[in-house]
Amino acid sequence: MSVSSSVRRLTAVTAVAAAAVGAVALPAAAADHHSGYPRHAEVYISGVQHGSPGWDERSNRSLNREWVDITNSTRRAVNLDGWTLSDEDGRTYTFRHVWLEGRATVRVHTGYGRDTRTDVYQDRRREVWEDHGDTATLRNDRGHFVDAVSWGRDDHRGGDRDHRDHRGGDRDHRGENRH
Repeated sequence: MSVSSSVRRLTAVTAVAAAAVGAVALPAAAADHHSGYPRHAEVYISGVQHGSPGWDERSNRSLNREWVDITNSTRRAVNLDGWTLSDEDGRTYTFRHVWLEGRATVRVHTGYGRDTRTDVYQDRRREVWEDHGDTATLRNDRGHFVDAVSWGRDDHRGGDRDHRDHRGGDRDHRGENRH
């Protein structure tokens, strides 16, 4: 057998192998696309309670009933140190010494409190999240966009509605899919 026929045979085998791998990978990619959740969405905003439910007496207790949930959908812990959560007006909370365990959620309260593995506090004396409309934006420690959830009146999106960025689909203020 000549060298050129060996090269052609090796090229043909490589092409068949690549086609087989591509055929197997295509359904997985297509399934991921249809789910509406990109594969890289590991940490995301899973819920928002803007404004204190019930009577707002402007107390610390009332402020802490305003919160944003951040969820880690992976099995491994994620270091949130230096990540930020901000509103449309630029009020920003920076995570300090927070490790979000795998398949866990941390709730970011507006008022004062003692941080735990499941609850952290912005230590603010005034509400952050606007009832009539706002956007909660999560960025990583390099300032890169991770996720955002909007609700209420949003002139840029046209009309009153809740909206979910990055992970796909419209969502309400608690991060649940609307169908």
